[in-house]
Amino acid sequence: MAEVSAAALYRQPQCKAMPGLDSQRRQIENGETGRERPLRVGESWFLVEQHWYKQWELYVQGRDQDSRTFPGYINNAELFEDQINWHLKKGLLEGEDYVLLPAAAWHHLVNWYGLEHGQPPIEHKVVELHSIWKVEVYPVELLLVKHSDMDTPHTAQFSHTDSVDLVLCTAPEQFLVSPQEETRLWIKNAEGFFKRLCNTHITVLDAALKSGQLVIMETRNRDGTWTSAQPQAMNSASEEDQEFHGQPGICGLTNLGNTCFMNSALQCLSNVPQLTEYFLKNCYLEELNFCNPLGMKGEIAEAYADLVKQAWSGRHRSIMPNVFKTKVGHFASQFLGYQQHDSQELLSFLLDGLHEDLNRIKKKEYVELCDAAGRPDQEVAQEAWQNHKRRNDSVIVDTFHGLFKSTLVCPDCGNVSVTFDPFCYLSVPLPVSHKRVLEVFFVSMDPRRKPEQHRLVIPKKGKISDLCVALAKHTGVSPERMMVADVFSHRFYKIYQLEESLSSILDRDDIFIYEVSGRAAVGENSREDVVLPIYLRERTPAQDYNSSYYGLMLFGHPLLVSVPRDRLSWDALYHILLYRLSRYVTRPSSDDEDDGDEKDTEDKDNIPKPGHMAGGSSQDFGMEQAGPSSGVAGGHRAPVDSSPGPSHWPQRARRKHLFTLQTVNSNGTSDRSTFNEDTHGVSFSSQPYIAIDWEPEMKKRYYDEVEAEGYVKHDCVGYVLKKAPVRLQECIELFTTVETLEKENPWYCPTCKKHQLATKKLDLWTLPETLIIHLKRFSYTKFSREKLDTLVEFPIRDLDFSEFVIKPQKESAPELYKYDLIAVSNHYGGLRDGHYTTFACNKDSGQWHYFDDNSVSPVTENQLESKAAYVLFYQRQDVARRLQPQPTLPEPPASPACSSAPSPESMDVN
Repeated sequence: MAEVSAAALYRQPQCKAMPGLDSQRRQIENGETGRERPLRVGESWFLVEQHWYKQWELYVQGRDQDSRTFPGYINNAELFEDQINWHLKKGLLEGEDYVLLPAAAWHHLVNWYGLEHGQPPIEHKVVELHSIWKVEVYPVELLLVKHSDMDTPHTAQFSHTDSVDLVLCTAPEQFLVSPQEETRLWIKNAEGFFKRLCNTHITVLDAALKSGQLVIMETRNRDGTWTSAQPQAMNSASEEDQEFHGQPGICGLTNLGNTCFMNSALQCLSNVPQLTEYFLKNCYLEELNFCNPLGMKGEIAEAYADLVKQAWSGRHRSIMPNVFKTKVGHFASQFLGYQQHDSQELLSFLLDGLHEDLNRIKKKEYVELCDAAGRPDQEVAQEAWQNHKRRNDSVIVDTFHGLFKSTLVCPDCGNVSVTFDPFCYLSVPLPVSHKRVLEVFFVSMDPRRKPEQHRLVIPKKGKISDLCVALAKHTGVSPERMMVADVFSHRFYKIYQLEESLSSILDRDDIFIYEVSGRAAVGENSREDVVLPIYLRERTPAQDYNSSYYGLMLFGHPLLVSVPRDRLSWDALYHILLYRLSRYVTRPSSDDEDDGDEKDTEDKDNIPKPGHMAGGSSQDFGMEQAGPSSGVAGGHRAPVDSSPGPSHWPQRARRKHLFTLQTVNSNGTSDRSTFNEDTHGVSFSSQPYIAIDWEPEMKKRYYDEVEAEGYVKHDCVGYVLKKAPVRLQECIELFTTVETLEKENPWYCPTCKKHQLATKKLDLWTLPETLIIHLKRFSYTKFSREKLDTLVEFPIRDLDFSEFVIKPQKESAPELYKYDLIAVSNHYGGLRDGHYTTFACNKDSGQWHYFDDNSVSPVTENQLESKAAYVLFYQRQDVARRLQPQPTLPEPPASPACSSAPSPESMDVN
């Protein structure tokens, strides 16, 4: 009862000679010390019981110091609920129950009249609430409890204008918790639910805290976890896990289901020394920005901080980042679920999220971007960086942000635009080979030769004619006698023209190149031969119809057959095709042919003159994505048609023939609109496609499917296009090379007043403390996607950027341009599947480790460089010296979760 003890000083009047009654009234009522003076925020005012004050007023107004109206000691007993805790009664009103006096007036009255024995002075502060100044008579009384002991509350009073941070500082004092321990607050609302008090920078009023509200203080565990964040099942951890002590930072991350990309990015970032120290020392708590509309309300920063503290506690072999994963999915829907993603994309999101959550700029001002307009680079660069810092100031900017110089030149007027732009990482291209390898199948006109598989080296930006030239070197067949087609699902997906681009052919396409007559072309009227696309079909009873109806199934590989113009009759075509199929179709014997005397009334029907056919152009059959591939080894069939039985089909040959012929459309279905029948034969209204229709029994008897699917491999199939390794410096040089903008991204020239395909050059002006280099291994174009598995040779120490930084350099500080490697994010596998891992150097021990999800193992420096290297983290040498790492500690024993690092080129794939 410190207040009560102090109150004893007020009991007796401090001066025996009181001023006159008029003087008393003036000092108490008026003037600078009187109760009529205006309120000032932060000053103290005192409550005086209304009845005593009215008695005092009556006394001084009577002007008789010996009057019986003498008020006696100041007595505020009527304002208290009890005389033990001296709590004020609820609902007291100014002017009815009490009057307010400034400190000077109060002290005057105490000096003149004294304070009733044992009563404390009732002192309250002037606060500003909703832009109104008032004496806060009723502060907020909170019930503080520990998370581990919810049944023993401590009462503490706080002003409405006090910050929640004061509550956070008071609670540990109440419970004798060390200031070094990290704590956080929860409140229990009226519905009985618990809610975190995340933003401690706001006031008690803004946090809507009420008197009598329960506030729970939670202390972070020594292993970096929060008790409230752990699932019930995990609270009963084994005694072995509870007693585990290892090297801080050597901690795996559990794969939650295709989350290796996230684990890899987190391990790299966790091993950036100055960023990790920033979180371990709780510097982030003072800089959490809860009101940034571009941020994530501090949630991403807090979730990342929890991971760092757990990983660097030295008390975990591995941890489950499920809370962090949930937060990321909440703020970035592309990362929802458990699909595989790109570690660099996650890293980009995380750096941006951390920056906005920790941005020291609470209210961003508008900044107008200015062009150089002929000013010196130094001046423009300094202005650009200052403008950037006026809106963006965080530990992420301090650690990872550098400055580009961007130069655009208009090709028409020569106008030069120079700007300086900040960057967070460098995405550098890999030198790309101008050649590509494409596998094709060559189909000779000689029916005795099986199709040949060839592996051709062709220019990436070449034409179809270049493909034919490359094949001609292997086969000796002239390129003019070749036709190129994409075969898909037993059909021609597309027949290419020689001038078309090779970029339209994907690596997964089944490309067939057919030898044709040098006089032939599809649909060309000027040639002596015509090329007919030929499909193979088999009639099968349709299950959904009665037995008089038949379905038709495509099978085998289609052909492009040259037919002399003067032999365009059904009978001649039958024998031409029988000859082309002779390698895998057996001719019937004489006994087989003599199966009846029925005459063929249509033996003399001729295919119409070629002049009736539409001019030949490349046939595009639509984007069919489903269905079996028509690769050489494929034997699947695709249903293409359901038509009336044989009695309704136009009979094109004698019954003794092995198959019948039918005109079809490009999909291989019977389309009557493509031809017309009359007494003079058949006239085509578009490019003809011919289907060879087989009866099941005839096909089974005379068609050898094994032989039909057979092919041979040319010697060139064993050829592998060797990729020479490239140096990281070559990639950086390529990044700073002049390039012309693409049509999809033109630049608006202010001089020409129109968009132009300007030339653009990027240069490095200033570099950050930690430089992230993203190797652009994934290449995406309109027609193709590929991963570049080129080996990039990168230095582990002394990566020198002095030749790339164009800002005038300090000769006395070469370490400002030299970097050492601290982490590598690896990607193994291809585009559709893959696995991410990390190499990282521990900031305390200096030892390199290999992080593969929850498995961690030590590695040597000569294991770091591989074709899998995807994102590189470099630390500037002057920063490393400034951080002054601790002396190397002996390596702790490897935990059971650790395993030896596998060979970089033989990693398992998710």
